[in-house]
Amino acid sequence: MVLLAAAERLFAERGMYAVSNRQISEAAGQGNNAAVCYHFGTRTDLLRAIEKKHRHPIEDLRAQMLAEAERSTDLRDWVACLVRPLTDHLERLGNPSFYARFAAQAMADPTYRDVVTSDALTSPALVQTISGINDCLPDLPRRVRFERIVMARNLLMHTCAEHEGALAQHGPRARSPWPLAADGLTDAIAGLWEAPVRGTRRPRPGQR
Repeated sequence: MVLLAAAERLFAERGMYAVSNRQISEAAGQGNNAAVCYHFGTRTDLLRAIEKKHRHPIEDLRAQMLAEAERSTDLRDWVACLVRPLTDHLERLGNPSFYARFAAQAMADPTYRDVVTSDALTSPALVQTISGINDCLPDLPRRVRFERIVMARNLLMHTCAEHEGALAQHGPRARSPWPLAADGLTDAIAGLWEAPVRGTRRPRPGQR
């Protein structure tokens, strides 16, 4: 839908709060400034509609990868199931695309972050991927698992957003193609999960 595409682009370029429904309607060529509210209701409903448009093809790609990785004990195979469905989807969208930047803007906004993350965890394929990662690291403390999934999520989404923006602004020669970017991200996120866990250091006398 034209309204969804216009909203996604404007949110990606300007952020969630810097864009009005009227601007979305105008960018979509709609004469009715209430078109966004009429079709989608609240701003959260609009965000969910954009996410849903992309989630299904991404999850289809993830399901295909999981069918090959389900018996693997190699952490990198499971991390690839986290990374590659997104980067492959972005590659298929062509240049310019806006989804990674839109998602990064939503993730950076406290109002919408919980909506995005809670909706994502309704995906059985994503839950299976996270479970597979955890199974490769049975000795990792629970607290550290939670912290590192947040780190991995932010690294994945914000790196893809920056990569997407550079491709859109400067063309394909500005950055590596998406498959190479995916390899680098997979290596980095696997390394993040495998990093040693050090005990909490107590402050020295006189320090807080």
